[in-house]
Amino acid sequence: MHGWEHGDLVVLSHLRWDWVWQRPQHLISRLGRARRTWFVEEPRTADVFEPRLHVEDAGVVQRVWLELPQGITLYGWSTPEAGRVVPMLEALLGERLRDVWVYAPTAVDVAEALAPRLLVYDVMDDLSSFADAPPEMLLRMRRCLDRADVVFAGGRSLHRSAAAVRGADRTYLFPSGVECDHYAQSRRLRHRHPRPVAGYVGVLDERLDLPLLAHLATALPDWDVHMVGPVTKIDEADLPQAPNISYLGMQPYDRLPEVMAGLDVALMPFALNDATRSISPTKTLEYLAAGLPVVSTEVPDVVADWSDVVHLAATRSAFVEACRQVVRHSVADRDAKVAPLRRRHEWDAIAEGMQALLEAALASDLGRPSALSGAGIA
Repeated sequence: MHGWEHGDLVVLSHLRWDWVWQRPQHLISRLGRARRTWFVEEPRTADVFEPRLHVEDAGVVQRVWLELPQGITLYGWSTPEAGRVVPMLEALLGERLRDVWVYAPTAVDVAEALAPRLLVYDVMDDLSSFADAPPEMLLRMRRCLDRADVVFAGGRSLHRSAAAVRGADRTYLFPSGVECDHYAQSRRLRHRHPRPVAGYVGVLDERLDLPLLAHLATALPDWDVHMVGPVTKIDEADLPQAPNISYLGMQPYDRLPEVMAGLDVALMPFALNDATRSISPTKTLEYLAAGLPVVSTEVPDVVADWSDVVHLAATRSAFVEACRQVVRHSVADRDAKVAPLRRRHEWDAIAEGMQALLEAALASDLGRPSALSGAGIA
């Protein structure tokens, strides 16, 4: 009984299912449709006297997390008590076959303890380069790469790093994608507003170039700058303040087309540092599907993949000037350049490609080279 649809899927994540809707939610909501799927999140503290498992129906997945008594200091999956989740998950799963999909390398001990039929590691970020990364993160990432039966990488730089450990023929490049129809709603919702608006939609964290953002607001006093998304891992007091900068907080996925309809220029004002060295921003495609011109700093994967359709700026003054220029660019010309890329970057196509590789891995006895070895999305 080899089919991917047989048995349960257990996802070990460092992100909450109800947080910003991104790669894990897009993929697991598709790959988990045909099977019982458990999305296991990092431990939390709660008003409990002893550890217990919380299970919550979230539609296509069952959300699961370990609740620990108040007073325990949490370190995500590195919390010493996190291993208490294993026997509870075993009781939940019973004797059913299970495949384990890892997003959180620090949960590799839990993944191995569950004795999965197939162990999958989807490398969506270089988590060792993020602020407050636990010291063991790099070793756990390496262990995941060594132990996983199938490894996917969410961008070119991530793929290059993972392939250096596993080999290119055993590591599959699947950059993050987009739901074009979802974001295309933004085009019909677009409306005129009194002043030009430049905006960023995503997580506000250490990957942003905050001095660049401050400079942009100062250099474009006749524009508004909208920053949309949750603030995490940085102090809100460090965010630049100006009369024309608005922080609009996290918005639900269903509202993002409406949010983007209020923009004239989409921003990717990333700092060039260790945390951005390997990122492949999902928002690139989302902005383009919404019909927006995009201005970005020279993040390596953006330069490699999107330089034909994204305006790259090497300096603060160039970033400001790019905003002034791209607002006048032709949407039709930009769409013509993007159109050939859309089909292979749709989330449905990505999930289908991944599932084909997973089926091949099962059919070839977990990890022996198959006819699809080295496949992915270029």
